[in-house]
Amino acid sequence: MASEFKKKMFWRAVVAEFLAMSLFIFISIGSALGYNFPVVGNRTATATQDNVKVSLAFGIAIATMAQSVGHISGAHLNPAVTLGLLLSCQISLLKAFMYIVAQCLGAVVATAILSGVTSSLPNNSLGLNALADGINSGQGLGIEIIATFQLVLCVLATTDRRRNDVSGSAPLAIGLSVALGHLLAIDYTGCGINPARSLGSALVGRNFTNHWIFWVGPMLGGASAALIYDFILAPRSSDLTDRIKVWTSGQVEEYDLDGDDINTRVEMKPK
Repeated sequence: MASEFKKKMFWRAVVAEFLAMSLFIFISIGSALGYNFPVVGNRTATATQDNVKVSLAFGIAIATMAQSVGHISGAHLNPAVTLGLLLSCQISLLKAFMYIVAQCLGAVVATAILSGVTSSLPNNSLGLNALADGINSGQGLGIEIIATFQLVLCVLATTDRRRNDVSGSAPLAIGLSVALGHLLAIDYTGCGINPARSLGSALVGRNFTNHWIFWVGPMLGGASAALIYDFILAPRSSDLTDRIKVWTSGQVEEYDLDGDDINTRVEMKPK
């Protein structure tokens, strides 16, 4: 871990996570706060949120940031994704910790700036995640788990270097997965699927009601996706020693699918 800590590339990646997360939060939550005010007769009606617009904003923002800094940090931009890649043995414990810190700081900074920019908006919640009427904590938790599960599964599958059948843009595929999660979850929980994004709104808005759901749900969803992908759907032939080496030093060994010819092994570099 000490050697990784001293590398410029390590800190460059952490800064990339912070910067990309800040831009992502400002753009995506900013789009959610920009309500339309339809005019009925001669009066302005109640503000309504366009779920499709917000979902696309979140998805396109993630795809853009992934394309921009993916080659530097892997563009996790989500603690649940970082946890999934950690369990998938593609990142060290130290880098995972620093990424999550950078993501949370980026989200808080961006939300604070957005708070100043949108201070004149009435009932400004800053994109706070909350359970809809009629949705209890267990149901909200389930929605968050499922929505995050499909996202992290998509990330693991589209970035798996052992595959040679992937065509098209991986950032776009991941962005569409983010948009899909929002289309599902906005009406139930406001769609967290990203603990850092939820933390920014809760901390700046000083409202932590049911906030635990937006950490536990995404983290469970991300961990479940990683374990199912790595041990059931596309198992790797790595043993515990190999995994510990990655978690402690960040050095990723060569892995192959169980049962594949040893000559077809493909190196998987750390994200």
